[in-house]
Formats: sequence, C-alpha cells, structure tokens
Amino acid sequence: MSNDKALLIIADSERDSNMYYATGFPAPDPFVYIQNNNEKIMITSDLELDRAKSESKADKVISLTKYERIAKKHGSNFSGFIGVVATALREMEIKALQVPANFSVEYADFLRKNGFKLEVKKGPFFDSREIKDEEEIGHIVTTLRNTEKALEKAIDCIRKSKIKNGFLFSTRNSQITSESIRQLINVELMKRGCTAKHTIISCGEQSCVPHNVGNGPLKANESIIFDVFPKDEQTGYYADISRTVVKGRAPRQLKKMYKAVESAQELVFKSANNGARGDVIHRKVMTHLTSLGFKTGKIKGKMQGFFHGTGHGVGLDVHEPPRISKSKCTLKTGHIVTVEPGLYYPGVGGVRLEDMILITDEGCTNLTKLPKALEV
Repeated sequence: MSNDKALLIIADSERDSNMYYATGFPAPDPFVYIQNNNEKIMITSDLELDRAKSESKADKVISLTKYERIAKKHGSNFSGFIGVVATALREMEIKALQVPANFSVEYADFLRKNGFKLEVKKGPFFDSREIKDEEEIGHIVTTLRNTEKALEKAIDCIRKSKIKNGFLFSTRNSQITSESIRQLINVELMKRGCTAKHTIISCGEQSCVPHNVGNGPLKANESIIFDVFPKDEQTGYYADISRTVVKGRAPRQLKKMYKAVESAQELVFKSANNGARGDVIHRKVMTHLTSLGFKTGKIKGKMQGFFHGTGHGVGLDVHEPPRISKSKCTLKTGHIVTVEPGLYYPGVGGVRLEDMILITDEGCTNLTKLPKALEV
C-alpha cells in the first residue's frame, strides 16, 4: 500500500449519495466500498454479488463470505459486520483510512480500537462531484424536463380553474387544494420515473414561510408558490424548480415583488461564470432587492424580505456544494446551481422563482425552459 490513506464507505447506496457516486450501484442494504491506490473495491453479500459485478463501476467485487471464512480460519475475535470489514482491511494491508463525515461512530470506534487510523475527510468526500460531466448534465436535464412537464400540468389546472367566493374550483367543480395539486404533480412525476418528497404548494400567508409545504384550499388573487425537486429513480439525479402564480388579479405590491425577484434572477444570470464568487453574487442580490425598496429583517418576530441563499448545487443530492450564499465559494465550469431569489412579506404573500444554470467558461446557461408568468 502507498502512504496515501485508502477511502472507506460503509452504507447503502439508495440513501448515501457518496456511495452511489462511487459505485453507480443501487442497493437498499449496506455494503462496503474501498478505494486503495486508485483501485475501486466493493464487498457485498452473496445476494448482490453477481449484480454488483455486472452493474457497478468497481474494479473488483468480492463476496463478504470470503472474509467471514478468513476470520474464522485465523481464529479472529472479530465478529459482526464491521469485524468482517476489519478482516478484509487487514488482508489488503490497509491501516490508514479516510471516511466521510456521516460514517458510523460505532464502526469508527471499533476500527480505531483495533489499530486502524481513521481520518474524517473534510468538505466533499469526492471533490469531483461538484463538476458535472456531460453524462451527469444529461441526467439532470432529463429530470428537469420531466419536472417541468409535471409543473406545467399543475399550473394549467390553476389556469383553467373557476373562482367561487374567492376560492379555486376545478372544471369538475371540486375545490382545489394544496394537497390536490401536490398529488397531481407527484403522480405525474411517478409516471415519468421520478419521485418527489415535500413538494411545496403554498398559498397566501403560507407562502411567506419558504419551506411551508402548504395545506388547504387555494385562493384567488393571492400568490401560490410551487417548489418541486424530484429525483429520477433510474439515474439518481435531482432537479429543482420554483414558480409563483396568481389566479385572478395580483395585488399591486405582489406585482412589484415579482418584478424585483425576476430582475434579481437576471442579475445572477449576468454575473455567474467560471471564477465568479458565489458570496459576492449573493451580496449583489441582497443589495439589489434593498435598492428596490424590499428590506430584509425581523419584524414582529418574523423574518421578512429575502432571508435565504440565492442558490445551491444540485446533483445526486438536491442540496449540495457549491452555494450562492453568505458562505465563500468560487463557481467553476461544470457546476450546476439553482438561482432562486425570493421575497416574503406577511399580509402580502411570497414570491420565489427558481431556475437551474450550468456554469461555463463564458458565463452560464439557463437549463430551465418553463416560462414564467405571474397571473394565469
């Protein structure tokens, strides 16, 4: 073994994006990934062995049973899953390891107690995850197109709705709610091979809390925020998009807010490029919105104005580095980030618009195609 530390992940790849990135192998139960001298090794149960050999990106796939037999043959006092992993590491003459931040404390304590040196790798476990290659860009765009189709169908439902006593009703005369629109979107996404959790359909006062998923009847003449961020079940890649609409007439102040948020988006589109600082762009957005008369701060115990980040990376996680926020970061060619300024004022409502951009050498490309319109 070289002086470099080997990488070790023990996790299932359905929930752990680093494991899926490393192996490209979807599995619901924990397995082992070791990267040693650039060799990628997977250790799996016999149940997954053949599938892992044919579907994973690993250079070598080994049965867990092999190391169970070795441990037994040598009379090792190692027992349980982590004991078998320790046997494998000793057979490979690996003593120093780098593990991700979410590595099991129980496993870490066991390995350290038995002579292994562990170091938690700070920052992204795989630095290359931030820069998306052509295949990854294609996966994200596919998820985005499917998301746009589902969201377009939902907005069309709002557009065709009837207004009765200030509330929205479908053409079949059933009341339209946050729940019914959320179901419409999520079912449409499922038809397209995507799954969504916590889809936001918030109306009026609810829309003033950015992560309020929304509930109850949707109202006319009030802002309705849609925020949809599903995962493609086949590739594992996410998309993220937000739109704000009003059925009927938008109040004058809400129209001003919408125009301000649109212009803040445009500012980011013009500023984002290879080498641009995310924190500098975020400050520009804050200053721009303030200059238009939209102040941010706590009033009567509630935050108002623009009080979240301007954007975040999207990939195998819906929120991942880099960030366009207060935190220092530099945008690079190949980054895919959201651009999602918003304004939130109780008594008026909320406005958020969110597109996804690809950072290029020349600037950025807006990957999102769904049109924007306030009144529908």
